[in-house]
Parts: sequence; C-alpha cells; structure tokens
Amino acid sequence: MPEAKILHIEETESTNLYLRKLSEEKTLPNGFSVYSDFQTAGRGQRGNSWESEKGLNLTFSTILYPVQLKAENQFLISQIVSLSIYDTLSEYTDGISIKWPNDIYWKDRKITGMLIENDIMGDYISKSIIGVGVNLNQDIFKSDAPNPVSLKQITHKTCNIESVLISILEKLSSYYKLLNDTAATHRIRDTYKDALFRKNGLYKFADAEGFFFARIKNVKDIGLLCLETETGEIRNYGFKEVRYILD
Repeated sequence: MPEAKILHIEETESTNLYLRKLSEEKTLPNGFSVYSDFQTAGRGQRGNSWESEKGLNLTFSTILYPVQLKAENQFLISQIVSLSIYDTLSEYTDGISIKWPNDIYWKDRKITGMLIENDIMGDYISKSIIGVGVNLNQDIFKSDAPNPVSLKQITHKTCNIESVLISILEKLSSYYKLLNDTAATHRIRDTYKDALFRKNGLYKFADAEGFFFARIKNVKDIGLLCLETETGEIRNYGFKEVRYILD
C-alpha cells in the first residue's frame, strides 16, 4: 500500500458514507483516507452512534483493495486495523487492549470503535472501507455510553490528532503488506490474540441463553470467539452473539 492521500473535511454525516460515495464517483488509491472534525451520524459495529465533540477526536475512514485476500480470511482486515490502533495508542499509555472483535480498550473503558464494510466479489474482497473513531482530546462524555474514555483523560495531555492518524495509517500500511505472506498472517493472528482484552482468567459473559463465566480459549481464523466455560464446555461465537459483562 503506497503512501496515499489524506483528505480533511470539517463535517460529514459519516466518513464511511463519504468515502463510499467518493469511491463510486472516481477511482481512489489504495489507502486513501478521509478524516473529519465532526460526524453527524457516526456508526459503530452494533449500529450505535459514536459520540464525538467537534474537533476533539479522530474520526476517519480508509479504503483498501485487498483483492488477493479470500473472503473467508476477511477477519484479517479487522485484525490489522485493530493492531495498528493498538500499537499507536500503546505508544502513549499502558493498559491498551483489543476487545473482540475490534474495539480498543484502556483497562475496562472503550477508547476506540470501528465499522468495517467489506465488498465481496466471488471468493475475494474487492474493497474494504474502514471507519474508525478514536477518543483523543474529549474531557466529558454526555451520552449514555457506559464506559467511554479519551487519551487526554488517561494522560492529562492534549495530543495532535493528525499525528495519531498518520501513525495509525503508517502501521496499517506495514501490516497490509503482510497479508499475502502466509507465515506473516499467522504472526498477525498470534499478535492479535496476545493483545486481547481479558485474555487470561475467568470472566462473565452473556449470550442468548443468559449469563455465564468463561475464559478466552482462542479466536478462530474466520473471527469466531472460542470460549471455555467454567465447566469446561467449549462455545464458539460470531459477531453480536455474545457480549462481555463489564460490571
């Protein structure tokens, strides 16, 4: 992924929507990114809105064309984006982890969310639009989101938004170059697992059947979260089929 253009806009409904519309109007280079001071309708994985005070946080989207990546391996996109943000934020503070599938946490609080939209053509991914929201300089969160935190709340320092963006994109470019290397993708998956939120120990979860205690056993290549309950039962979950209980 060569160095690509970064477009800055003051306000948009959603950087993902903006980038998708732009990509339909003209051919964009691999890695082209757009970031906005404010999104009026930012979305997360579960359809939740993303609270962000104007000009204080990083909200951006990037387009990739991983045309050699089979659709069955699309979770690798989520993993390399998560690791790029994890690596960047870890340069500012300890306590960063990746909450499956791709939220970034500081301790028990959410600092980053993302929405990844993959276009599939046949057996391969033709286009991936990745939307990210990173809480950077916001001091107060007014919504009913249960556990937001910003980098400023953690470090008590204001950070340069564009510097954080460039760092994330540089790391993403490095990871992206490894996607066609089988040995490297194994390392990516292992690194992702090592960075997982609550990777060790027994914790409370909830699924359609109710609450239970389990430990993370594995994350499968297709993205399934493999849990081992306190009774030794192995359960595999797809996105939105299980949730962490953070109390």
